Amino acid sequence: MDTPLHTIAVVGLGTMGTGIAEVLARAGREVIGIDVSDAAARRAVLALEASTARAVERERITEEERRNTLARFRTFSDLQAAAEADLVIEVVPESYETKLQVLRELDGIVRPQAIIATGTNALSVTRLAADSQHPERVLGLHFFNPAPAMKLVEVVSCVLTAPSAVEAVTALAKELGKEPVAVGDRPGFVADGLLFGYLNQAAAMYESRYASREDIDAAMKLGCGLPMGPLALLDMIGIDTARTVLDAMYAESHDRLHAPAPVLKQLSEAGLTGRKAGRGFYTYAAPDTAEVVDDALTPKPSAEAAAGREVRSVGVAGSGTMASGIAEVFAKAGYDVVLAARSLEKAEVAKARIGKSLARSVSKGRMTEEAREATLARIAPAGSLEAFSDVDLALEAVAEDLEIKQQLFATLDKICKPGAVLATTTSSLPVVACARATSRPEDVIGMHFFNPAPAMKLVEVVRTVLTSDEVHATVREVTAKIKKHPVDCGDRAGFIVNALLFPYLNNAIKMVEEHYATLDDIDAAMKLGGGYPMGPFELLDVVGLDVSLAIEKVLHSEFRDPGLAPAPLLEHLVAAGCLGRKTGRGFREYARR
Repeated sequence: MDTPLHTIAVVGLGTMGTGIAEVLARAGREVIGIDVSDAAARRAVLALEASTARAVERERITEEERRNTLARFRTFSDLQAAAEADLVIEVVPESYETKLQVLRELDGIVRPQAIIATGTNALSVTRLAADSQHPERVLGLHFFNPAPAMKLVEVVSCVLTAPSAVEAVTALAKELGKEPVAVGDRPGFVADGLLFGYLNQAAAMYESRYASREDIDAAMKLGCGLPMGPLALLDMIGIDTARTVLDAMYAESHDRLHAPAPVLKQLSEAGLTGRKAGRGFYTYAAPDTAEVVDDALTPKPSAEAAAGREVRSVGVAGSGTMASGIAEVFAKAGYDVVLAARSLEKAEVAKARIGKSLARSVSKGRMTEEAREATLARIAPAGSLEAFSDVDLALEAVAEDLEIKQQLFATLDKICKPGAVLATTTSSLPVVACARATSRPEDVIGMHFFNPAPAMKLVEVVRTVLTSDEVHATVREVTAKIKKHPVDCGDRAGFIVNALLFPYLNNAIKMVEEHYATLDDIDAAMKLGGGYPMGPFELLDVVGLDVSLAIEKVLHSEFRDPGLAPAPLLEHLVAAGCLGRKTGRGFREYARR
């Protein structure tokens, strides 16, 4: 195993195997591509030819470098071609029997000092190693799709793996320009261990008809900055593959969050496995393409949709960051805004905050000074809710406390004119409880903005069982006019985004509690392997651990799922006053301002 890993065989030339072969060939390695299908081998060669041609066009490599890269990639249909390899990476279908058959055949072909790596992301590396003739040379090497673009590589060792094999493969990953993360052997490892639980919950949310596939995907892209929505990602991964991974995770964890949603089984067994089949959660123009085409589930404008009420003026209750951000959004869209706080002084401070925000937009060339002045002129600060007597939409953004919100809605009920829409920006409390504090629950709805409101495009529109169609239509129309993207959801804990986001964050904390991986490795894995803008612990510290704990408790209380119980480490940190960036210490320490 001290031999430099110069000649590398890749067994299985599907999408992942082809991508890995490209990474290796472009890095100067001799690559032996092996697949029982001649068609797959031809597709792999064509893919490498096309990708290197694009690289030449973009002046990333020279024509000579392209020719050398192509010359280093040879394809075969027989495993015997791996005899000269220093390292073999198998990327065959995610089946224990299939992978074991490949490993056992390789035992009789490759040199004793050669390393054998499995590309599994769900099966036991330990079991595969134990069933081979030389378990010390078997490890996991988990690339992410698309392999040429994604930086993360999980290097998976088990109790049988020789440290020298791990060192050699880790060094190779670095030479390939990747970021290797060392992990132990358990289904999903770090990135998929967190990712697939989240994807499974999204599938279950869709299956329950809580929200449409389009709204679920839009919510997670716009609300969390993710590169893809969860259902589109399941289609790309392969619904059958996701089901296999979740089955393996559930077999070990017995956590209901990992029990595959029944819809995954139904789609898999119907052959609707995602992009590769041309249909999964979405329908595609052709198999193995990303172009989504309309189908029977595609939303269509309804001629019978209720007409909304006219909204010319808006009242925003609150003086914090969210209230001032929402007031700014409405004023920039041309609405007259009454910004009411507990005192006129607080309201004026909030308006001054908006002025500074608009000034930054002017300095960055996003708006003119005239537009800034006109926007500020549309905002009228007030020290009492009495100023809401003539607004068409009254929206509260006060403390996330149900009793406080109910008192406020009871007051709005007395002050606001008949026909005014009453909205709450709550992120976790029951909207219907606010509605019942009024004599007109049909006029009450949720409008959950995301922080910072001026920048974030998403608004979750939360209707209760009492909300009228007219009010729902009004809020959707207004949301579009302020240039936000509305998604519909029902009145239950977490709505779409928080119901999917916080169990994922909670599972990341549990991973640290179990000493499976470090904060840094988990954050790196999700950013580099999942394309997330922030790692879970970075995000927790930004959101605030106290806020995160409160949301976890609400989710656990509503759904009564043991897997949603807040991680003890989160509770301990909150009890110690370590709330994240705002206190200077959370999962990490920060410089005091």
